[in-house]
Amino acid sequence: MKRYNSQLAPYICGLVTQKRASGFIYGFESYILAFFDRFCIEHGYNSGTLTRDMVMHWAIQRPTESKNYRNQRVSFVRQLALYMQSLGMNPYIPLRFESETRDIPHIFSRDELVGFFDVVDDYTPPQTSLRRLSLSYRVLFRLFYCCGFRLAEACYLRRRCVDLEKGTFRILQSKGDKDRLVYLSDDVRAMCRDYDAWMQAIIPDREWFFPGRRPGKPFQKTSIDKKFGEFWNQTSFSGKVDKKPTIHGLRHTFVVDKMNEWMLAGIDTDAMMPYLSRYLGHSSIQETQYYFHTIEQAFPVIRQHDAMTRSVIPEVMAYEE
Repeated sequence: MKRYNSQLAPYICGLVTQKRASGFIYGFESYILAFFDRFCIEHGYNSGTLTRDMVMHWAIQRPTESKNYRNQRVSFVRQLALYMQSLGMNPYIPLRFESETRDIPHIFSRDELVGFFDVVDDYTPPQTSLRRLSLSYRVLFRLFYCCGFRLAEACYLRRRCVDLEKGTFRILQSKGDKDRLVYLSDDVRAMCRDYDAWMQAIIPDREWFFPGRRPGKPFQKTSIDKKFGEFWNQTSFSGKVDKKPTIHGLRHTFVVDKMNEWMLAGIDTDAMMPYLSRYLGHSSIQETQYYFHTIEQAFPVIRQHDAMTRSVIPEVMAYEE
C-alpha cells in the first residue's frame, strides 16, 4: 500500500484496505488519493477531517485536465468522506459533479482495425525478460474489440474467473458493482486457450489472466491506455482522423459492428437490445441506447461484418523466445 502522511492518512489507508478486502483493485483510486494526501500537506489542511473549503479547493479544474477527470478526482474524495462518516465522523461530503456531455468516440473502420492489430502483432519488447508482454498485448487488445470489455474489466481479469471449457469470462464488481458472464465466440475462446497454455508455461498458476510487467500484478489501466496510444501512433492512420481514438472506442466499435451484423442479417435489433445491454454490463436498456445513437451517427462509415474476425484473430499464437 502507498504511504500517506497527512492528517487524513489513517482514513485513506482504512478506505483503501476496506475496498481491497471487498475485492476491488483500488489501484488508480489509491494513486489519486496519494495526490490528495500531498495536496492536504502542501496547503496546510491539517484539521484531521474534510472541510468544505478543502474539498472545493481540490475540486478546482486544472487547465491540463478534462471536466470528467476532475469529477473523477472529486468522486474518490467523496468515497473517503462517506467512509469517514461511517466511522461516526462529520466530514464535508461533496456532491456529485455533473459530467460533460459524452462525446461520440471514434468508430474504427475495418482497415483501421486491421492496421492497428498489425502493429500490435509486430511489437516485441526490447527487454528479453518482458518478451511475454507481446503475447499479452495481442490477446488483451483483441478482447476490447471482440468482447466489448471496459478497460478495467480486461486489465483486472483474474484467471480463476476464466472458464475456457465453457468459453466464459466472469466479470466481478464492474461498473455499478455488477457481476456478469461474458460468453466467447469459438475463435476468441481458441485464441485465449492458446494464450493461457503459453502463459501457464511461463508463469505457472498465475493469479491474473494478464500479468503485468511484474508477474504478480495485473496490467494497470494507465499503462495499457498509454500503450494503446503508442500502437495507434505507429499506424498509417495516425493523425488522419478527426477524433483521436481511444481504447473505449474499441468497445463502441464492437457494438456498432454487432448491430450492423444483425441489421444485415435481418435480425430485430430491438429484440436483441436487452441481451446486448446485459452483455455490456449496462444498468439499463436506456444506457445501451447511447451506443445505438453512436451507430446512427456513424452509419455512413459502418462496414459489413463479414471476414472481420478472420482479419483480426490470428490463426496461431506463437511465443517468441
